[in-house]
Amino acid sequence: MSPAMSGAVLRSEWTKARTVRSTPWLLLATFVVTVGSNVAFALAVRGSFDRMPPQEQRNFDPVYSGFTGLGFGQIILLAFGVLLVTGEYTSGTIRASLAAVPQRGVFYLAKWLSGTLAAFAVSVVTVFPSFFLAQSALGPHGTTITDDGVLRATVGGCLYMTLVCSFAMGVAAILRSSVSSLIIMIPLFFFISPMLNNVSALQPVAQFLPDQAGTRMIEVVPDGESVLGPGTGLLVLLAWNAATLLGGYLVLRQRDA
Repeated sequence: MSPAMSGAVLRSEWTKARTVRSTPWLLLATFVVTVGSNVAFALAVRGSFDRMPPQEQRNFDPVYSGFTGLGFGQIILLAFGVLLVTGEYTSGTIRASLAAVPQRGVFYLAKWLSGTLAAFAVSVVTVFPSFFLAQSALGPHGTTITDDGVLRATVGGCLYMTLVCSFAMGVAAILRSSVSSLIIMIPLFFFISPMLNNVSALQPVAQFLPDQAGTRMIEVVPDGESVLGPGTGLLVLLAWNAATLLGGYLVLRQRDA
């Protein structure tokens, strides 16, 4: 397929993504929920900081604490990625899409790019305001964007949110069902992964789950219980993305719509 045709497919997928009724609401909800919860958690931490044990005060990470609300925003972006992929299977329009673009790899790549670019855009306009508002809410316990490691961690927050959406798109492409995808991923990210990470015997394995590895990117003060740092956490999350996206492509290539 020529570059011009590939560009036309990408524009078509972008048009489909932005005209789905749920898209603007999900992306707006990502911003509102993430910023609001980050500020709320930061205010709570500020009020309780003086009651923290001295060891916790010395190891306090204002960036990580200010990004606590990313966990809520990621669920909405996760749902966005799932619905973007499964919507055509639910409506049956996937047949028309594949008839118009028989090169399934090109179709799949265009859909992934449209979703990932949208997720990255909303992540940037969400994470950076979240940082400044949360650090303001932390008051004397906050930090600035020019301090060592802070800009890197803030950019890491943008990449983390984007890659969570990308990961969800891969899972959805494998399962072809919004219900099945959300039933698996929401409990994994919200309940199972945190629970496993709090069990000392399972923590060495749980730290390699996508959300646990990805959150290493938003740390400035290293987590002494994890062998992963910002760079290795990113690599693990990229590996999860590669595995699910490849799986989604193989399913699309081998199964009829």
